[in-house]
Amino acid sequence: MSFIHDIRNSSRSVVVVALSAVALGITYGYDISNIAGALLFLETDLGLSSGELAGLATAVVVGQIVGALNGGWISNAIGRKLSMQLIAIGYVGFSVLCAIAPEYASLLAARFGLGITIGISLIVVPVFIAESSPTRVRGGLMVAYQVTTVAGIIAGYLVAWLLAATESWRAILGMAAVPAALVFFLLLRVVETPHWYLLKGRVRAARASLERINPGHDPQPLIARIEADLQQETGRLRDMFRGHLLRASVFAIGLGFFIQITGINATIYYSPHIFADLGFSGHAALLGLPAIVQFCALLAVIVSMFVVDNAGRRPVLLTGVGTMIVANTVLVAVFALSDGFGGWTSVVGFAAIVLFTMGYTFGFGALVWVYAGETFPAKYRALGASLMLTANLTANAIVAQAFPPLLESVGGAGVFGIFGALAAIAFVFIWFLAPETKDRDLDEIARYWANGARWDVPSITPDRTAR
Repeated sequence: MSFIHDIRNSSRSVVVVALSAVALGITYGYDISNIAGALLFLETDLGLSSGELAGLATAVVVGQIVGALNGGWISNAIGRKLSMQLIAIGYVGFSVLCAIAPEYASLLAARFGLGITIGISLIVVPVFIAESSPTRVRGGLMVAYQVTTVAGIIAGYLVAWLLAATESWRAILGMAAVPAALVFFLLLRVVETPHWYLLKGRVRAARASLERINPGHDPQPLIARIEADLQQETGRLRDMFRGHLLRASVFAIGLGFFIQITGINATIYYSPHIFADLGFSGHAALLGLPAIVQFCALLAVIVSMFVVDNAGRRPVLLTGVGTMIVANTVLVAVFALSDGFGGWTSVVGFAAIVLFTMGYTFGFGALVWVYAGETFPAKYRALGASLMLTANLTANAIVAQAFPPLLESVGGAGVFGIFGALAAIAFVFIWFLAPETKDRDLDEIARYWANGARWDVPSITPDRTAR
């Protein structure tokens, strides 16, 4: 329980950062899963075709790509805090517009706008947390964002289940505004990150920010290190694809792509269809079972949150991906060997989906935010997170569009065989390229890449609190 102990002993500013991450995570997760329930009722209410239904699911993903491409420069231009506040406003506004949309075109536009908001948040939130957190709790706080994202996914399924009798898709989509409104008021109390202040040459404001985050610690040594790193950086996007940053960029883009191309969001967006193929039927099963899957996933990511700052990033990530490979192997066997689902085959298939999702949230789902916030030097941090999450969302869009026809053409065994092969490739990629950033200051991680992907000093002691 050292993570909880460290949070309790942190400054009030760090606690507010943690609460803000919690609220935004719930909103993000709810917006991922609520469309699965809403789609069950939208088709009849608005008279939509199957192509239009797929468009509503994909519009958010395309919007996320647009948001992720622009989130880096927006965050660098106006600051992490103001960006977070605008994100909260966007969540509220577009969720309400989704709820009151009179027809398909306006709903599609509102879903696209919501996607842009989500895309920007995926860039800004991990950077904001990384730059606002002491080293001893940085990893845990970023994994906490994934914990609450999974909680939000569960809430989306449960709300859809509870409202299934009323078929109120408007209420399902509109309720995402509630946690977003709460986070806006929380964000009024946070301080801008010291790294952004130094990025803008505001040394006095950076010192005040560090003193609020780490009261009682001398901020000057960290300010000196950050300023030294900033003087060696241009902050230009093209420089991320040459020299010592090329390897970091390859790692970030590859990790982001593998996180989604291995199929996790297919099991979220289309979970009712997957469970129907496994032999389940009825709203209680098709919406309740995905909620059970995500509850198990929540347990896995909570464990990840508590161990990531002690066990390290690499062991957690490799264990999660290895679990996904095992689960995919079981799913291939179930779909290949079963003549008709029912009884034990349905149970084993359901258990394999649970294992697959738990492996994802323990590894990929938790560590995406950690590496998005830690991998790059200060001037490139938001741009690097943008690269990683844009690759992530591009793979997400591919899976969202390709999964239904792929499932129809090659069947469950073929689809999960492909996902399993991709997970195996991801395992090898991580083994050779992922750095162990546990107990490392952000400026130390920057020097790791400059030093040819080698650490030039031993890792810090756990009681060191600078970032």
